Amino acid sequence: MKLASDGSYTGFIKVHLRLSRPVTVEESVLGAPDGSPSERQDCRQGEDRTSFYLPCDCVKQLHISSMTTTREVIQGLLKKFMVLDNPRKFALYRQTHRDGQDLFQKLPLCERPLLLRLLAGPDPEQLSFVLKENETGEVEWHAFSVPELQNFLVILDKEEAERVRAVQSKYTMYKRRLQQALQQHDP
Repeated sequence: MKLASDGSYTGFIKVHLRLSRPVTVEESVLGAPDGSPSERQDCRQGEDRTSFYLPCDCVKQLHISSMTTTREVIQGLLKKFMVLDNPRKFALYRQTHRDGQDLFQKLPLCERPLLLRLLAGPDPEQLSFVLKENETGEVEWHAFSVPELQNFLVILDKEEAERVRAVQSKYTMYKRRLQQALQQHDP
């Protein structure tokens, strides 16, 4: 870390990416399998997007200042990987090791990760940073794109239709049993 003339520090932090869901990038970023730009990208000029999984637990270093916030770290990581997903879908966690266990704590968006690193020292057992999906318990619908929301609606429609069929089937069976029971008791 280096001390700047204004009293702030600059330095590197390592962030482990542990994402369980795919991320969205422009197809032009990926290009064709041989490394050349894809033909579809030339025709549509970057309209196509594709999703893929980032390698599990890959590590990325970021050069930041002590004034850089958690929000800016998340945005910087997404920019480095050219991810188009809304930054609100992700959260930065501090990971500590105690009594043989990994403990995770979600960092507030206004937290300053380099200051935490400075206070914890260089030992990764004391503190490391992990980027994960933002698991707040509440779905942040505004963080999804329109195609993603439409896909959710399709899935929900299918689930609803299946549930309706199951309920109708159940009560159709009850109706048959009831009619059979009435016929047996009716002379």
